[in-house]
Amino acid sequence: MLIGELAERAGTSPRTLRYYEEHGLIRPRRDANGYRQYDDGELRVVHEIRALLADGFGVGDIRPFVECLRAGNSSGHVCPDSAAVLRRKLAEVDGYLDQLTEVRDRLRDQLQEIRCQMTP
Repeated sequence: MLIGELAERAGTSPRTLRYYEEHGLIRPRRDANGYRQYDDGELRVVHEIRALLADGFGVGDIRPFVECLRAGNSSGHVCPDSAAVLRRKLAEVDGYLDQLTEVRDRLRDQLQEIRCQMTP
Protein backbone atom coordinates (compact mmCIF):
# COMPACT_ATOMS: atom_id res chain seq x y z
CA MET A 1 0.00 0.00 0.00
CA LEU A 2 1.08 3.58 -0.57
CA ILE A 3 1.80 6.04 2.22
CA GLY A 4 -1.62 7.70 1.94
CA GLU A 5 -3.45 4.40 2.37
CA LEU A 6 -1.29 3.39 5.32
CA ALA A 7 -1.89 6.79 6.91
CA GLU A 8 -5.64 6.45 6.47
CA ARG A 9 -5.75 2.88 7.79
CA ALA A 10 -3.55 3.81 10.78
CA GLY A 11 -5.46 7.00 11.56
CA THR A 12 -2.48 9.28 11.09
CA SER A 13 -0.92 11.46 8.40
CA PRO A 14 1.69 10.79 5.72
CA ARG A 15 3.86 13.42 7.39
CA THR A 16 3.80 11.44 10.64
CA LEU A 17 4.72 8.26 8.77
CA ARG A 18 7.68 10.02 7.16
CA TYR A 19 8.72 11.14 10.67
CA TYR A 20 8.59 7.52 11.87
CA GLU A 21 10.63 6.50 8.83
CA GLU A 22 13.25 9.20 9.58
CA HIS A 23 13.66 7.65 13.02
CA GLY A 24 13.99 4.15 11.56
CA LEU A 25 10.75 2.90 13.09
CA ILE A 26 9.01 1.95 9.86
CA ARG A 27 10.57 0.60 6.69
CA PRO A 28 8.95 1.17 3.35
CA ARG A 29 10.10 -0.39 0.13
CA ARG A 30 10.66 2.02 -2.74
CA ASP A 31 9.14 1.49 -6.15
CA ALA A 32 11.13 2.30 -9.28
CA ASN A 33 9.33 5.65 -9.34
CA GLY A 34 10.38 6.35 -5.73
CA TYR A 35 6.97 5.82 -4.14
CA ARG A 36 6.94 4.29 -0.69
CA GLN A 37 5.25 0.89 -0.48
CA TYR A 38 4.21 -0.65 2.83
CA ASP A 39 3.05 -4.15 3.64
CA ASP A 40 0.39 -5.02 6.22
CA GLY A 41 3.07 -5.65 8.85
CA GLU A 42 3.92 -1.97 8.84
CA LEU A 43 0.32 -1.16 9.78
CA ARG A 44 0.76 -3.27 12.90
CA VAL A 45 4.03 -1.48 13.68
CA VAL A 46 2.40 1.93 13.25
CA HIS A 47 -0.42 0.94 15.63
CA GLU A 48 2.19 -0.13 18.20
CA ILE A 49 4.10 3.14 17.78
CA ARG A 50 0.97 5.23 18.20
CA ALA A 51 -0.13 3.30 21.30
CA LEU A 52 3.29 3.72 22.92
CA LEU A 53 3.39 7.44 22.12
CA ALA A 54 -0.10 7.81 23.60
CA ASP A 55 1.20 6.15 26.78
CA GLY A 56 3.95 8.74 27.06
CA PHE A 57 6.89 6.89 25.58
CA GLY A 58 9.36 8.90 23.52
CA VAL A 59 10.37 8.01 20.00
CA GLY A 60 13.74 6.84 21.32
CA ASP A 61 12.04 4.36 23.65
CA ILE A 62 9.99 2.70 20.93
CA ARG A 63 12.68 0.94 18.89
CA PRO A 64 12.86 -2.23 21.10
CA PHE A 65 9.10 -2.72 20.74
CA VAL A 66 9.28 -2.38 16.96
CA GLU A 67 12.22 -4.77 16.76
CA CYS A 68 10.30 -7.26 18.91
CA LEU A 69 7.36 -7.13 16.49
CA ARG A 70 9.66 -7.47 13.49
CA ALA A 71 11.17 -10.58 15.10
CA GLY A 72 7.77 -12.24 14.69
CA ASN A 73 6.41 -11.83 18.19
CA SER A 74 2.70 -11.31 18.70
CA SER A 75 3.33 -8.20 20.80
CA GLY A 76 6.08 -5.64 21.04
CA HIS A 77 6.42 -5.85 24.79
CA VAL A 78 7.41 -9.52 25.20
CA CYS A 79 11.13 -9.15 24.47
CA PRO A 80 13.80 -8.44 27.11
CA ASP A 81 14.78 -5.05 25.67
CA SER A 82 11.14 -3.96 25.65
CA ALA A 83 10.69 -5.16 29.22
CA ALA A 84 13.66 -3.02 30.27
CA VAL A 85 12.00 0.04 28.74
CA LEU A 86 8.73 -0.84 30.47
CA ARG A 87 10.49 -1.14 33.85
CA ARG A 88 12.18 2.23 33.34
CA LYS A 89 8.92 3.88 32.33
CA LEU A 90 7.08 2.37 35.30
CA ALA A 91 9.73 3.75 37.67
CA GLU A 92 9.32 7.16 36.01
CA VAL A 93 5.54 7.05 36.41
CA ASP A 94 5.88 5.94 40.04
CA GLY A 95 8.13 8.96 40.63
CA TYR A 96 5.51 11.27 39.12
CA LEU A 97 2.82 9.71 41.29
CA ASP A 98 4.92 10.25 44.41
CA GLN A 99 5.42 13.91 43.48
CA LEU A 100 1.72 14.37 42.77
CA THR A 101 0.79 12.75 46.07
CA GLU A 102 3.03 15.23 47.89
CA VAL A 103 1.44 18.16 46.05
CA ARG A 104 -2.06 16.85 46.79
CA ASP A 105 -1.22 16.48 50.48
CA ARG A 106 0.14 20.04 50.66
CA LEU A 107 -2.97 21.40 48.96
CA ARG A 108 -5.24 19.51 51.34
CA ASP A 109 -3.26 20.83 54.30
CA GLN A 110 -3.54 24.39 53.01
CA LEU A 111 -7.29 24.04 52.49
CA GLN A 112 -7.69 22.56 55.95
CA GLU A 113 -5.76 25.50 57.39
CA ILE A 114 -8.13 27.92 55.63
CA ARG A 115 -11.16 26.07 56.99
CA CYS A 116 -9.79 26.21 60.51
CA GLN A 117 -9.16 29.94 60.24
CA MET A 118 -12.69 30.56 58.95
CA THR A 119 -14.35 28.61 61.76
CA PRO A 120 -14.92 30.72 64.91
